[in-house]
Amino acid sequence: MLCLPPDAGCRRARRGARRAGAALVVAAALAASVSAALAQWRDWDADFDEDRKPWKEIEARIPSYPGTGDLVPFEGSAASPHRFYVDARSLSIGEDDVVRYTLVVKTAGGATNVTFEGIRCELREQKYYAVGRADGSWARARKAQWRRIEPQDVNRHHYVLYSDYLCSGRSPVGSVREIVRLFRYATTTK
Repeated sequence: MLCLPPDAGCRRARRGARRAGAALVVAAALAASVSAALAQWRDWDADFDEDRKPWKEIEARIPSYPGTGDLVPFEGSAASPHRFYVDARSLSIGEDDVVRYTLVVKTAGGATNVTFEGIRCELREQKYYAVGRADGSWARARKAQWRRIEPQDVNRHHYVLYSDYLCSGRSPVGSVREIVRLFRYATTTK
């Protein structure tokens, strides 16, 4: 801006131009630093994701058949006439974060169903590994695949196991000892 002779209006215009120029320099510097920070964050995030390995299920070891002395009762569903138990000796938390256990269901009609199962807390899924036979042996489950656990009124026991005993959010409860303590505490408070 060219002002001759210098007057107050001209000085104000120059000061405004200098401030605007300074603001542009600060804005450019800020944009450059934000851009550098975002690039650094993007690189860190990519490095972090590269270290993350896809989930892989470990091979489940079928436990010994449950004895009546190790069965811990729990209420699987208020709408069900069946009685539900978990074999405390069979409980384990695998390196794959799957909680495995033997479930015993004594039906109102007198039958006993025994299954060795797992719950994957991260995705709220359940899987059958083996089915107990009347002679105390195991048969591998025919269609051993993960299925979503849904809250429902009937046959609610898997959801109860997931939400009340085995999982804390998307992770297994801290330890097997803590899980057994949860089962025993629930039994003594009823």
